Amino acid sequence: MRFTKLEEWLAWQETLHPKAIDLGLARVRSVYNAFMPGRPIPFTLTVGGTNGKGSSVAILDAILRAGGYRVGTYTSPHLMRYNERIRVNGEPAKDDAICEAFSRIDRARNETSLSFFEFGTLAALDLFSAAELDVQILEVGLGGRLDAVNIIEPNAAMIASIAIDHRDWLGDSREKIALEKAGILRVGKPAIIGDPNPPKSLIDYAATTGITLSQQGIDFCCERTTTGWNWQSRCLRLEQLPMPAIAGEHQLLNASAVLELLHSVSEQRPVREASIRLGLETVKLAGRYQYFDGPVPVLVDVAHNPQAVETLADYLRIHFHGKRIHAVFAIMRDKDIPGVINPIKSLVERWYLAPVPLARATSESELRAIFHELSVENLEGGFKDVSEAFALAETNASEGDLVLVFGTFPLVSEFLAHNPRLLQR
Repeated sequence: MRFTKLEEWLAWQETLHPKAIDLGLARVRSVYNAFMPGRPIPFTLTVGGTNGKGSSVAILDAILRAGGYRVGTYTSPHLMRYNERIRVNGEPAKDDAICEAFSRIDRARNETSLSFFEFGTLAALDLFSAAELDVQILEVGLGGRLDAVNIIEPNAAMIASIAIDHRDWLGDSREKIALEKAGILRVGKPAIIGDPNPPKSLIDYAATTGITLSQQGIDFCCERTTTGWNWQSRCLRLEQLPMPAIAGEHQLLNASAVLELLHSVSEQRPVREASIRLGLETVKLAGRYQYFDGPVPVLVDVAHNPQAVETLADYLRIHFHGKRIHAVFAIMRDKDIPGVINPIKSLVERWYLAPVPLARATSESELRAIFHELSVENLEGGFKDVSEAFALAETNASEGDLVLVFGTFPLVSEFLAHNPRLLQR
């Protein structure tokens, strides 16, 4: 074995491939074929989209496990520990198991270079194959068509939403991005579209390739009630379902698409209504509208593109109307930063520009220039780390105000890791 510690494997993988993001299936498929020939592939559900992927996977996992199924989930990125990416029945994979999987991949790859994400994807597939799963749920990391998880033929797939993100790799319009995400769909397999307004390019692609889509608002729909919500498909109706335990009205669209996905495979993996209700009531997902109560409450969210921040702003208007909001913020340089700031700037009393020690992170000086162009000057900076930024925000906030920590995953990850006291609230 090349390394014995997980952190050593991960550090090495980050330097192995010349590109951190290198979309394409040839390399990862060749290694997969070399070290997993003839091994069983679990029943597979693939989940893609711009926003809502993680929530949809969590809801799927919760419902299926409530139904007694043994479920593996592969997601990215992680918040606290790399092991979160690979879970079996809700439990993160152990360090030793991941290291052994990495070693098998390393031996099989010969001279083939793999990216950090490709190594992780192959490790998940390796561990899931040996875990005697009833279902594996694979979250697309980036795009779909050329993402590493797409080497697996899914039994069904869903696209949660389509918005502009990762434009350097996927394109600068929803029409182009939709075509990349459509690559996870297969002819003859259920194809669920959770976005209530999908781009025409996706509809045309499905028609051209012979893929039958099941669309939110056409083939299935959801409606909010005073005590819960109702769900309707072409041949099934469920009434007074509990709201998903992940906060946010937008989770209804995710849950609605998940129910359609489960309904589409009900002959192979049937789920009772009681399991659906229990899964919705018990689903958990860190970093999504995660709320910590107290004299100065804290809300944490990984919104980092315009669509996600628009939804976050709506949530703040509904649930924190009239509150003074202190925002601890960081974002990657390749994002639409003005598009992220504009929907929420009128709600924020003061911004705290937190440093994230990554090359892709936007520097404070770059952020200040963008904020200045947007006529936002209520900024605090000069912090040594995220904790220092949060400490000032908490100090400046009065009782009843809200501290909002949002933006890139590494910001939220570092914040949660260094504020364990909040988890006890």
